[in-house]
Amino acid sequence: MATVHEEIDLEQERREILNAYRGLLRASKKYRDKEDTKIIRKAFDIAMEAHKDMRRKSGEPYIYHPIAVARICTEEMGLGTTAIIAALLHDTVEDTHITLTDIEEQFGVKVRDIIDGLTKIPEVFDDNISLQAENFRKLILTISDDLRVTFIKMADRLHNMRTLDSMRPDKRLKICSETEFLYAPLAHRLGFNAIKTEFEDIIFKYKEPVIYKQIETKLEKTKEVRNRFIRHFTNPIKERLEKENFNFSIKARTKSIPSIFKKIQNKHVTFDEIYDIFAIRVIVDVPYEDEKPSCWKIYSIVTDFYQPNPDRLRDWISTPKANGYESLHTTVMSPTGKWVEVQIRTKRMDEIAEKGYAAHWKYKEQSAQDNTFDRWVGEVRDLLENPDTNAEDFINEFKLNLFSDEIYIFTPKGDLRVLPKDSTTLDFAFDIHTDIGLSCIGAKVNGKLMPLSHILKSGDQVEIIRSNQQKPKEDWLKFVASARAKAKIKSALKEELKAIASDGKEILQRKLRQLKINWSSENIQILEKFYDLPGSTEFYFQIAKGKIDLSKIRQLEIENHNFVQPKKGAESAQKVLMQDIMPSIDNKKDTIIIGEDFKEFEYKLANCCSPIPGDEVFGFVTATDGIKIHRTNCPNATQLMSNYAYRILKATWQSTRLKERLTSLKVEGIDDVGIVNGITKIISEVHGVNMKSISFESEDGFFEGKIELYMYDTQQLDELILKFEQIEGVKQVTRG
Repeated sequence: MATVHEEIDLEQERREILNAYRGLLRASKKYRDKEDTKIIRKAFDIAMEAHKDMRRKSGEPYIYHPIAVARICTEEMGLGTTAIIAALLHDTVEDTHITLTDIEEQFGVKVRDIIDGLTKIPEVFDDNISLQAENFRKLILTISDDLRVTFIKMADRLHNMRTLDSMRPDKRLKICSETEFLYAPLAHRLGFNAIKTEFEDIIFKYKEPVIYKQIETKLEKTKEVRNRFIRHFTNPIKERLEKENFNFSIKARTKSIPSIFKKIQNKHVTFDEIYDIFAIRVIVDVPYEDEKPSCWKIYSIVTDFYQPNPDRLRDWISTPKANGYESLHTTVMSPTGKWVEVQIRTKRMDEIAEKGYAAHWKYKEQSAQDNTFDRWVGEVRDLLENPDTNAEDFINEFKLNLFSDEIYIFTPKGDLRVLPKDSTTLDFAFDIHTDIGLSCIGAKVNGKLMPLSHILKSGDQVEIIRSNQQKPKEDWLKFVASARAKAKIKSALKEELKAIASDGKEILQRKLRQLKINWSSENIQILEKFYDLPGSTEFYFQIAKGKIDLSKIRQLEIENHNFVQPKKGAESAQKVLMQDIMPSIDNKKDTIIIGEDFKEFEYKLANCCSPIPGDEVFGFVTATDGIKIHRTNCPNATQLMSNYAYRILKATWQSTRLKERLTSLKVEGIDDVGIVNGITKIISEVHGVNMKSISFESEDGFFEGKIELYMYDTQQLDELILKFEQIEGVKQVTRG
């Protein structure tokens, strides 16, 4: 009987898999012909056979994953047959018997190269990888090669995010952290607005489940009222657009939960006080040459009915964003006294806004605004060209420009350059050419002389002033905003440092020969420690600059008879090195029970987030300071989980109450007589809470206070926060 039952289940699965495949064909209908359909079927059959014995963590057949990735590629990114085939086969070379040669024989060189690119990028959340940043670097390398590799990888990550429920909680947090660290910003830069928003939504859902649920419930409760308001608001606009014979559609887009929460935090308002929980989008279908006048005509119609806010007009049609986004945004006053954001765009603009650069290539021949992305890819290549760049530094530089807003600057001849917001004249110089940046001494901005650190505004016209005597300076790194400028300055400084350090090394070698002291790494370390310098390059550099008094070495030699042997001080003996811990632990299985011994290793609570019992926590193996316990929503958690997953350990609290721990609270509100007295009175009334310190600052009628307390657990802390929030005048209480 068991065999029959198993056969029935397998038959049912086969039918469901075929249904999923038919769904893919329906989604790709407008991107394929009969020949394409045949080759897609061949790719599906090969993938089906290759993955037939594999299952996902959820227990479902593995083939669902490549089908889902292929469907995202075509349905949500607008990619064609080549990408669909590559997506269907993207895991076969890595996980099955199929080789790249097999792929090339069946589907040609293009598909082979894409799958080869995908195979070179390991799953970033693999626990065995020693440096996550190196794998992010491999992903970014593909941007300057074949963009479809990056698109498919993005689709692959999106499907993994959509199926996170089947993962272990610790794995979920790791994947969310990596997505937040790189994939969401990358989706933004590539113009995949819908995907970026979904990434952020899923991340928030798993990282802040309580807040997510609260806002989701409030959105659901207010849905009917919102829909009624939207109908009344859009009716007159619809009637006029129909009368003017526009081919149009009107959509209402509700803000994502993370962006609503961000607004609540930044504006210090409640959910009910947010006026722009939704935006009205008017999409018109017109020929390319009529786009601009049609959008402005619709703007005129909207503002005939509703008064616009002149400070909230954004024209991204005349000057699109660097990721290709084009739209006209205005905020108007509704009859009920609420501000409403209205976005006006064409069908082409809407497709590019939702499907990013995949749609951008489709319209490339029409658009004159297609060089911004090409220039950005060029910047990526520039960053990759520097062989000395550490993988982590590279990722940090790369991320600088992923989420930045843009400003638009003109050259003396009137050419337009797009730079990150807060860019300076020096950023502009490096944007033109590296040599111009390195020799820049100032600039004329709109005809006036300005220093290198002058922050530019959109519309400025800039002429760079150069000098052959100029040399790059470390201070420049403090005020440049673009990744390109930072990378070029660092590279130039390194070269200069190496050249000067080489001279310093020769000077030290001569001095040690004179004193008959052996040249050895041990002796150099003694000298570095004596002169209190972090490394040999810096030591040699300071010698060359004449900042080190080498005559003191004679005195050191007299005090230290055996110069070759460094002294082992108590301080170095106390250091617990990462290489001592890692071989003795299994970060998949081991769990630190806080309050009990963990093998032979000590652990400490991290000062950056001060976890207390009840907080969700994890352990992190530091390089030289043993194991630190962090909260999962610690400001540093995302970077640690993304870059150093292999050093993360599961951690949990003992069920019994532990000793009290120091934690801090930030209290904000309207300044009033007696408010501090009210806060201290509550603290004194709560059993078992001891206050370490309290400080308050007041400005323009608002106050901000910081309180440090000894608490036992989060339950006790939540009770205290609730009592603070009930004090009249207190607007917000948050963990410090």
